Amino acid sequence: MRWYAIRDEPPSGSFLSFDDAAWEKAFTGNLMSVVRLIRGFHPKLKEHGGRIVTIASTSVKTPIPGLVLSNTFRTGVLGLMKTLSQELAADQILLNTVCPGRIMTDRIVELDSAKAEREQITMEEVQETMVRDIPLGRYGEPHELASIAAYLLSPRNSYMTGSVFYVDGGAVKSL
Repeated sequence: MRWYAIRDEPPSGSFLSFDDAAWEKAFTGNLMSVVRLIRGFHPKLKEHGGRIVTIASTSVKTPIPGLVLSNTFRTGVLGLMKTLSQELAADQILLNTVCPGRIMTDRIVELDSAKAEREQITMEEVQETMVRDIPLGRYGEPHELASIAAYLLSPRNSYMTGSVFYVDGGAVKSL
């Protein structure tokens, strides 16, 4: 099994704070990178079948304030994956998306730090506020996200495609 990762997190900011260049960079880095990766691997996957998992965000269900670029293009990835799950099913290619909530990663530390600085509060205060909206009462750990991705990429997953899995401690309230 081969693993490939693309990481190009768009900056935080509001709609009016970004020019066309920022939008194009986010589009290229977050949506077109997935398009190109899948297109590039399709010939090999078509021979033997396979699995693709993209990591999006709970923002595909509930947009996160201040992350307009991420909210926009992660939702696009979700639409792409759902569409391709239908188009590529005959080739036995399974495509799914995992949507993390507050998983303790460098990106979350970066976002929490920016929020702390903006609001002139401590990181602890930011995290206490965020945890209030998570029913399990804590941030997730990277291994908790990795476990679902590993299962979806494994041969044990033989029938799930076009699905979205939220790893968020119950934070997303919508159906």
